[in-house]
Amino acid sequence: MNVLWVFAHPDQASLSGVLRDEGVRALVEAGHEVRMSDLYAMKWKAVVDRDDFPEETASRTIAAASRQAYDDGTLSADIRAEQEKLRWADTVVLQFPLWWYSMPAIMKGWVDRVFVKGFGYGVSDPSSGRTLRYGEGVLAGKRALVVLTAGSREPAFGPRGINGQLDLALFPLLHGTLWYTGMDVLPPVAIYGADRVNPAQLEAASSLVRSKVLTAGTDAPLPYRTQNGGDYDSDLVLLPHHSPDSTGLGVHYHSV
Repeated sequence: MNVLWVFAHPDQASLSGVLRDEGVRALVEAGHEVRMSDLYAMKWKAVVDRDDFPEETASRTIAAASRQAYDDGTLSADIRAEQEKLRWADTVVLQFPLWWYSMPAIMKGWVDRVFVKGFGYGVSDPSSGRTLRYGEGVLAGKRALVVLTAGSREPAFGPRGINGQLDLALFPLLHGTLWYTGMDVLPPVAIYGADRVNPAQLEAASSLVRSKVLTAGTDAPLPYRTQNGGDYDSDLVLLPHHSPDSTGLGVHYHSV
């Protein structure tokens, strides 16, 4: 298994750093190949600007300029390097501390800059013209695993917890980014109460991360509905015979 591990934490000695090292070590010892994108260590530029596609004219929209640069191979070198890592990978691990119910800005910027039009979105089937997203696209066939640390205790992220059920709280990332680009999305791995972990809890957290990264190639992904599988109408609204008495994000799972 080829694994791209994208890491976003400013402190290498943090709990996140320890868990990353444990997960990578387990993968390597099991014979898998790992490539690392340590965004803070790389001093990754988090803001999309004209430097990302310098050969395109200023009159173009960002979407048009990025698409042309992608097609021409003239995106900035750092973006092209990350896209090549993604093409190489079978599994993508995104690891970060949960800040304000989302990923740190530097990782959002990695998504913004790397998933350009023609690569992450704006992809069509050349034979039918059908838009390829939500289960289809350039990254289809790959797997994505989110590993995060959260200060809150686990019950607060349960079905009735004040923070919202974790996979639904992360819906914009899991469904709206990773599934949108075609990747099969695994249930997120969360380490709760991250600011007060004792030695026993650290070992349990390390064991969990090691286990989940090693089975990332075979674990069942979240059962999201595909856009083009017949479940949605032409306005991309779920057809009425699916989950007829339900609304909200949960209806986009086959299990609902």
